[in-house]
Amino acid sequence: MSERVVLVGYGPVGARLVEGLLPAVRDGRIDLTVVGAETHDVYNRVLLAEYAVGRADRERLDLADRRVAEDAGVRFHLGSAVVGIDRHSRVVRLHDGERMPYDRLVLATGARANVPTLAGLERAHRDRRAAPGAPAALDHGTAPLPRGVVALRDLADAEQVRAAVRAGQRIVVLGAGVLGMEFALAAAETGAAVTVAYHSPAPMNRTLDENGGRVLAAAAVAAGVEMQHHARAESIDFRYDDHGRAWFDALVCADGRVLAGDLLVLSCGVAARTEVASLSGLATATGVLVDADSRTWTDPDVFAIGDCAHVADPASEGRVTGGPSGLIGPGWRQADRLAALLSTGDAAPAAAERPGVVMLKAEGIDVVAGGAVDVDPFAHAPSCSGPQVTLWADPARGAYVKLVTVDGVLTGFVAVGMPRTGAELTLLFERGSELPADRSSLLRLDAPDVGMPAVGDPFAADATVCWCNGVSAGAIREAVAAGEPTVACVKASTRAGTGCGGCVGRISELLAREGVGV
Repeated sequence: MSERVVLVGYGPVGARLVEGLLPAVRDGRIDLTVVGAETHDVYNRVLLAEYAVGRADRERLDLADRRVAEDAGVRFHLGSAVVGIDRHSRVVRLHDGERMPYDRLVLATGARANVPTLAGLERAHRDRRAAPGAPAALDHGTAPLPRGVVALRDLADAEQVRAAVRAGQRIVVLGAGVLGMEFALAAAETGAAVTVAYHSPAPMNRTLDENGGRVLAAAAVAAGVEMQHHARAESIDFRYDDHGRAWFDALVCADGRVLAGDLLVLSCGVAARTEVASLSGLATATGVLVDADSRTWTDPDVFAIGDCAHVADPASEGRVTGGPSGLIGPGWRQADRLAALLSTGDAAPAAAERPGVVMLKAEGIDVVAGGAVDVDPFAHAPSCSGPQVTLWADPARGAYVKLVTVDGVLTGFVAVGMPRTGAELTLLFERGSELPADRSSLLRLDAPDVGMPAVGDPFAADATVCWCNGVSAGAIREAVAAGEPTVACVKASTRAGTGCGGCVGRISELLAREGVGV
């Protein structure tokens, strides 16, 4: 008899689980039903900013072919929301009253955009304790966001931003994380007037140290983006059209600054959608609490993966730390392991996730960082134990490097405006390698007359090219040898480049080295 599996959520991580379960579905071992709030086929949210500014077409966002899954026997209920889980009877309830029985339940409900506490947005806040409702209101408070305010979290948001960019509207971005900066820089490249407002002294403050962020800010200004630091947003001003409808007109800051615009893009982080889990009695923290096998702490037949899942040791109850990673790569790895577990009853032990490497995707601005970088360079004398810091800066030319090492091993780094050095540091960080005794040798990699070899080969067979999918340079070469000679073919055969997209340039360079087209 088939085991009934219900998957709640059809985003990139949910779709990866569906793909992994297809053999078991075809064999009749699993009866799989998928519930998704959106009516669209699954798409890559990480690339929404590129679509919104016209740098990517709609087809590039697609991640899976639903017809393949349907032909295998998977049932889809799109445009539906789960409003309750009866764990005693093993039934989920949909917003339209339908009841769906399960043997195993998987939550891949993802995360929603944070709405900041500004005057003018009070009714748009989603109370995390509120019961879920119809799909259209899944991420709303008592009212949707005001006209001219968008979070750029789903395809409908992206369509609204795309129209504003095409119309030449003035855009204000609230928040300067990696996604906010990528969107702002891409929009400015199209000729849009863009202002970025952020509370911290420098952008990307959760990824870069302050000096690295300030170098990035200067590069953004040179690219045409107006950067407003120490801007603590307080309220929104509205204008009214001929029909009496209110539209966003300006962002007002606590120090009196008024940042006028036609569209406000919120880039203030995300929070896991946990309300269904909480109301059903499942343990939650910043996400649904699960063990290393993605099994919830509370119920062995309920699992959670992706942005809604908070992986923690059940023995740590009462002192839980961390939270959902917020990155697509770990979510995909969770889905792969869970697919193996549900299909065969066994799965490889979960490997410890290394700190992620963040790459800013922007034309002409190279930023990469990984690990813990907020270390005081002068906190430890050279002869003392503890983290050691090496700095190099040339702000006038937009270049900055910070290295943090422990016993000579790279544990954190920032590279701005130094693409070859950044690629080398990424490789060393990934491998947990020791840095050369002469740290300055790394800087020579970006010299115009560079002639010395790199410390390591970023295109060695075992070097990771795609962090999201864990695809090595060797695997890409094998795909090329098998007749997959373009970036599009490599994406289709290896999945490299289908996540955040930050590795596409490296894939192209590798193909060029192999002497094939891109």
